[in-house]
Amino acid sequence: MAVEWRYSLRIGMYLAKQKVLRRKHFPLVLELEPLFACNLSCTGCGKIQHPASVLKQRMSVEDAMAAVEECGAPVVAIAGGEPLMHPQLDEIVRQLIARKKFVLLCTNGLLLRKKMAKFTPSPYFTFIVHIDGLRERHDAVVEKAGTFDEAIEAIAAAKAAGFRVGTNSTFFNNDSPQDVIDVLSYLNDEVGVDQIQLSPAYAYEKAPDQEHFLGVSQTREMFSKVFGDGRRAKWRLNHSPVFLDFLEGKRDLSCTAWGIPSYSLFGWQKPCYLMSDGYVSSYKELVETTDWDAYGRGKDPRCANCMAHCGYETSAVLATTSSLKESLRAMRSL
Repeated sequence: MAVEWRYSLRIGMYLAKQKVLRRKHFPLVLELEPLFACNLSCTGCGKIQHPASVLKQRMSVEDAMAAVEECGAPVVAIAGGEPLMHPQLDEIVRQLIARKKFVLLCTNGLLLRKKMAKFTPSPYFTFIVHIDGLRERHDAVVEKAGTFDEAIEAIAAAKAAGFRVGTNSTFFNNDSPQDVIDVLSYLNDEVGVDQIQLSPAYAYEKAPDQEHFLGVSQTREMFSKVFGDGRRAKWRLNHSPVFLDFLEGKRDLSCTAWGIPSYSLFGWQKPCYLMSDGYVSSYKELVETTDWDAYGRGKDPRCANCMAHCGYETSAVLATTSSLKESLRAMRSL
């Protein structure tokens, strides 16, 4: 609980500063992708479709820190690819924590037990393990048997070693509401993870499976059923109440993709990590050269079914902090 309050206080102070400075566009979470290589071939992800020459590349520690410093976001989510395949990832994390950045290290868990000794528990650091269903479903999504069991064992080992551990689950249109309820209840009640993130599947252009991404109406229908009977309040969900309202169709939000920018081996991605409208060399250039009003549902057809974090999590945070009622509701959910 102390970590959640520390996090909320830091974010609140950061947002207050942006308001005083009258900044319209600012980063809340930097999505840092120091490599695209992975040891899995998940059906909903297209990162390993890059050429072999790209998959061999690794971002330098210096380039990663330069992006972090220039961006200034208080939270850094390290993704990929599989980040634990990066030989200097522990140094990247160490330098981020030294800067008092909140670090979310996203991993499929296969290398977690092997690499764990390179990291040190910290209130600023959380392993986020991808769990996309219970055993049979998860292993089918990642296309490798035994992955679920290894990920769950890795979570237990990391928690025993004193690390904060969360999970991230992506759901597709061939997942039933009961499938979602079962895995979230399992992670919350039996595995005992510190936080749970969830998301409707979003359309990566290069993903092998293009048939099972959720549309807006499907997402709303699914999560209205998943969150029924008071379950939403029982799970340790790492989302604001406003974002959860958005998922189940109780309110709408405008896209604020500038709040969760993506920096990878190619540079800063326009306008978000789901769409490839070019890359630029700095966050400043990303903000100043992107027509943000051209993106979002009802504006760009590629955005029609998007309800992803990169577009709407910042929107939910801003809606929360601009309302006393929503701020109090968010505080009660901690």
